[in-house]
Amino acid sequence: MKHAAASEPGIQDPLVGDLRRAGLLPLLVLHFASGGRCYGSMLIERIGALTSGAIAVNPNTMYPLLKGLEAKGLLRGEWENPDRHSRRFYTITPTGEEERIRLLHTLGPRLERIQESISDIRAEITSPPPDLGR
Repeated sequence: MKHAAASEPGIQDPLVGDLRRAGLLPLLVLHFASGGRCYGSMLIERIGALTSGAIAVNPNTMYPLLKGLEAKGLLRGEWENPDRHSRRFYTITPTGEEERIRLLHTLGPRLERIQESISDIRAEITSPPPDLGR
């Protein structure tokens, strides 16, 4: 089981792993839901596309997350066809919007630090190496 988690992109990456633990996935789900109705596989695709695959979300993660957010009253779910339970569409609730804003304020500074660090690293490795007194 540990081996499977290690093979999923983003699980052991220290930057992404920290963001995931801090609530990045709920923030992304609530963000996309605030833009209109969405469903599980759509969210999986959007998160993968947004992050160029750096954050891979599988159905075993997404669907329990959606159910949990719905149970907390952050999302409202409706079956596309209630008789067949084919696809469940989610919309954000007012409480979900409050949580989205809270998570944004919590994660915003972390995202900015990571972005600055990556920019600094990129600038360093594309410039001439420093003279270290060799």
